[in-house]
Amino acid sequence: MAFRFFIFFVLLNIGTGFSQVQDSISVQQIQVKEDSLIIQNTKIKDTLIDGKTQVVKTVAVDSFSIKSLKDHELAAKFDAKWHDELYNNTLYDSMYKSVKELDYEPVDYPELSTDTLKVRLAALNAKTPFNVEYNPALESVIKSYLKNRRNTLQRLINLSEFYFPLFESELDKNDIPLEIKYLAIVESALKPRAKSRVGATGLWQFMFTTGKAYGLDVSSYVDERSDPIKSTVAAAKYLSKLYAIFGDWDLALAAYNSGPGNVTKAIRRSGGYQNYWNIRPYLPRETAGYLPAFLANMYIFEYAKEHGFTEDKPEIAYFQTDTVRVKHMITLDQVSEVTGTSIEELQFLNPSYKLDIIPVVKNENYVLRLPLDVIGNFVNNEDTIYAFAKAEFDKREKPLPQFLKSNDKITYRVKSGDYLGKISRKYGVRVSDIKRWNGLRSNTIDVGQRLTIYPKKPHVEAVKTSSSTQKTTAISGEHITYTVKSGDSLWSISQKFSGVSIQNIKDWNGISGDKLKPGLKLKISKG
Repeated sequence: MAFRFFIFFVLLNIGTGFSQVQDSISVQQIQVKEDSLIIQNTKIKDTLIDGKTQVVKTVAVDSFSIKSLKDHELAAKFDAKWHDELYNNTLYDSMYKSVKELDYEPVDYPELSTDTLKVRLAALNAKTPFNVEYNPALESVIKSYLKNRRNTLQRLINLSEFYFPLFESELDKNDIPLEIKYLAIVESALKPRAKSRVGATGLWQFMFTTGKAYGLDVSSYVDERSDPIKSTVAAAKYLSKLYAIFGDWDLALAAYNSGPGNVTKAIRRSGGYQNYWNIRPYLPRETAGYLPAFLANMYIFEYAKEHGFTEDKPEIAYFQTDTVRVKHMITLDQVSEVTGTSIEELQFLNPSYKLDIIPVVKNENYVLRLPLDVIGNFVNNEDTIYAFAKAEFDKREKPLPQFLKSNDKITYRVKSGDYLGKISRKYGVRVSDIKRWNGLRSNTIDVGQRLTIYPKKPHVEAVKTSSSTQKTTAISGEHITYTVKSGDSLWSISQKFSGVSIQNIKDWNGISGDKLKPGLKLKISKG
C-alpha cells in the first residue's frame, strides 16, 4: 500500500494589500475507486483582501491502495491442511458418535494392562474430586479410544495446547476443578462453532435459553456461546450452580449434559442411589456414556506421553494474542487485508462473529482478537483502517459490482475438506461475500452443498512445480536499504514510502510470507 499526499492552493481575485482570515470550514469526502481509498479534506477560508472578501480553498488528498496479495503456493497448501484441522466439523461429529454408541465390551489392547491402568487411575483419583476408580466399563472405553481413535486424540491434544491455558485461567478464577477442561473435549471436540442437532452451540454446548440466562449474547451478528472466554465463564457459573445442588461433581456433569431433571428422575428410579455408576442405567443413553467418555479423555490426556502422543507447540498460543475494542463496524476480511493476517486465523481467534462482521452496538463492547505482532499496527492506524472499512461498506450498499454480471455466476459444489476460507481464496472473493450471496448465517457448509459464486477472476488450478522458491524482481534504478524494526509489518513499511505497495516489497526482496524479523534488511526502490 502506498500513501501519496499533496496540497495545493487556489486563490481567487487576489490583489495586493493586507489580508486577514475571517472564517473557515472543513469538508471531508471518502470514496473507493477499484482497490484504492481516496480521502479528500477540503478547507475553505473567507479572507479579507483590500476590503473585499475572497475565497481560499485548500485541498489535501490522501490515497492508498489495497491490493490482493499473492501467497506462496506450497506454504498455502500447508496452511490449508492446518486450517482444515481447525475448522472442519469432523472431530465434533466423531466425538458425539463415540459417546452415543459406547458398548463397554472388553477390548483387546495388550499395550495397556489392567494392573497398570488400575495403578494410574488410583493416582488420578487421589488428586481429583471426580470418581476415577477402576471399573470394567471405564477400562473398555479407555482401551477402545487408544486402539481406534489415536489420530483423533492426537488432533485433540494439538488443539488443547491453545484452549487449555485459557480454560484453566477462567476455571481457577471461579474455583472450579481444572479437570473440567476435559469436558469441552466431550462436549464440542474443542470446536468453538460446533452445533449439535438440537441447537446447542459452542465449546461448552449451550442451548439458546441457558446461554442467555448465563449472560451469553446471541444476535444476528454475534453468538457469544462460541466465544472461548465468555462461554467458559458461563460454563463455570452453570457448573458451580449444579454442584451446589447435587454436592457431587459426577452428578453435576451428568446434569450439565441432560439437565437436572433427568438426574433426579434417575435417582428416584434407582431406588435413591446418588452415585453416578449406580444411576447410570436410568439415565438417557447419551448421558450414560458421558462421564465414561469424560474420564477416559482425562486419563489419556494425563498419560499422553506414556501412550506415545506428542504435545506439539500450537501455531499461535493464547498468550500471544490480545484484544482491541472495535469502534466502528468492520469485517474480518477487511482486517485480513490491512494486517496481512489470514482470514482463517482471524476466524479461529474470533469465532463468536457469525457473519465475520464485528458490529458496533450501544452498551456493548465487542472486541477483535489479534496476534500480538500485528495489534500495535492496527491500533496505530485505526482511523485509516476504519475509514477504509466505512468506504467499503458504503460501496457495498449498491448492487453487485459491475464485474459480477449474470453470465459470470458459477455454481460450486462443496467437496470433502472444503471450508469457506479455502473456497474464497480459490475464486478471489471474500468469505463475507460468499455468505451474502448464499444467505449463510454461519461458516458451516456441507459436502454436496451448492454455492453461488461470482468470481473476480477465472479460476485456474495451480500447476505443481519442482521449486517453491520465491523469485526476486530486480529493482531498476536507485534503491535504499531499510532495516526492519520491532513492530514493523509489510503494510506499515509500505506506508513510509510513496508509491510502494506490499507486493513491491515482497517482489524486490524475495519474501513469500507476511512475517518480518527485526534486523532484516529490505531493498526499497526510490522510484
